Amino acid sequence: MSGVPDRFDIALEMVAACRGRRDAWDFLCRFTEAWATCLDESSGCDDQELTAAERRLGLTLPAAVREGYALFGRRDDLTSNQDTLLRPDQLQFDETGQVLVFRVENQAVAYWGIAAEDLRLDDPPVVFQLNASRSVPQPWRRFLDRFSLTCVEMVLAEHQSDHHDNRASDQATLELLERHYTRLAMPDYPLWAGTDYPMPAGPEEPPVRWFAGRDVLIRDDSRQWMWVAARTPEALQAVRHAMPGDWLMAPPAV
Repeated sequence: MSGVPDRFDIALEMVAACRGRRDAWDFLCRFTEAWATCLDESSGCDDQELTAAERRLGLTLPAAVREGYALFGRRDDLTSNQDTLLRPDQLQFDETGQVLVFRVENQAVAYWGIAAEDLRLDDPPVVFQLNASRSVPQPWRRFLDRFSLTCVEMVLAEHQSDHHDNRASDQATLELLERHYTRLAMPDYPLWAGTDYPMPAGPEEPPVRWFAGRDVLIRDDSRQWMWVAARTPEALQAVRHAMPGDWLMAPPAV
């Protein structure tokens, strides 16, 4: 597989994606062309599905929600490899009726949604709730300030690569990460996870950060864990060399 085309510079493209929802949709079209499979007419939900969801819920979906679902709502490979983007007919309010839930963690320990009071906005902020105990849910917390930007985060996080790896982070590795790779312009947002990490999600926790290099995407989960997706085995191996340590998917030394 060849490297990402020169016309797609993910760091520059991410800067544009943060400007507004149309730029976010442009980013996703260009990202999928370079890193996955292009979006096409079959990728999105049709107007009938979205209108039926609005009638069932008794509301008008925000413009960004309709646009996002129309762009990639049927592409599970981009949205539901780990967690699940709900289909239009599955959109539902939480038990309080105050948050419209659109995404669910794969073991139902976290939810993403839009506050009912924000549904009047074209591109509303997104909140999340950690429900690790499944008996006493935590309060809803701010995730990202725009639904469209949350879609960008979701596609990056759900992107599946044949060449991937992960490992625990330490100070030395984080310094190498910041030295060798370019931090993407994705705004700071909290790590939702509280069950599989040493530190539960909390307001004082360091944010999730994204980095990129040649043919690689790297997600730094609150200085605790690092995830790498690469387009080629050579690119993945270059990451392991740049940040040596206990990579979990690395072949055993011989």
